[in-house]
Amino acid sequence: MPKMKTHKGAAKRFRRTGSGKIMHAHAFKSHILTKKNQKRIRSFREESVLEPGDAAVVTKRMGRGRKKSVH
Repeated sequence: MPKMKTHKGAAKRFRRTGSGKIMHAHAFKSHILTKKNQKRIRSFREESVLEPGDAAVVTKRMGRGRKKSVH
């Protein structure tokens, strides 16, 4: 059976932390900002942890990643 390929779209949008959580950027930050208040726009800057149900799907798409080799 061939290796699973990393879904490159998912790899660019999500990142895995050292503890294994999946982080993602907020949506709605790119345009039509005049009607959004500054507090809301500032909150879009921070990354947040993906919910467990969504993280399961994203983890599959991101592939297994590299394992540390022990010599």
